[in-house]
Amino acid sequence: MRMKHLVTVLAVALLSAVAFGQKFEVYGDYTYMQFNPSVTGLQSRALNGGGGGLQWNMSPYFGIKADLQGYMSTQWTLTSNGTTVTPHGTIPAGTFSSNATMFTYAFGPVIRIPAKKITPFGELLFGQSNTNAYGQLISAINGAGGAINGSATQHPFTMFIGGGLDWNINRNVALRLAEMDYVLTRYTNPLTQTNNQNNFRYLGGLVFRWGGQ
Repeated sequence: MRMKHLVTVLAVALLSAVAFGQKFEVYGDYTYMQFNPSVTGLQSRALNGGGGGLQWNMSPYFGIKADLQGYMSTQWTLTSNGTTVTPHGTIPAGTFSSNATMFTYAFGPVIRIPAKKITPFGELLFGQSNTNAYGQLISAINGAGGAINGSATQHPFTMFIGGGLDWNINRNVALRLAEMDYVLTRYTNPLTQTNNQNNFRYLGGLVFRWGGQ
């Protein structure tokens, strides 16, 4: 699903919830992801960003969430000590740097334990993500005399599993103290042909509730 389609879905769901008085919450957050690109010589990267989402609480204990996050540019550096032949071409010796951004969008169930002050929750979300990291890195390699073929754009399957804690300031506002998730992404790495990345993310922010908890 493209990002503009997800934004449309979120907007429609929000308006519907307002119109029909559903129990729902919207949230905005800061987010951090430790992304592991699974490329020899390319270390894991710290991605900082923000986003938000919409959650429809069908009961006090069960909800459905739509989550949208964006991560700002960070520098990727790959060092090759000698000429390397990959499944998609050749990497010359040298150090190659580029910037990268990432977007994630996912849907799924949330299990909640409502309480007066603290609401713990767990979640399992499925969706897609995209990053220009591999495409930008390929451009840097090819610009230095390499010959790598690869797609600049991918929208692979992405899964989030984890949970967090909300501190309930009052009936309608909560502080998301922490949400921590294991994140599986399945980018086809154009340098080594691997396609699983095991990542971690943290979220923290504000939650606004309407229609009850």
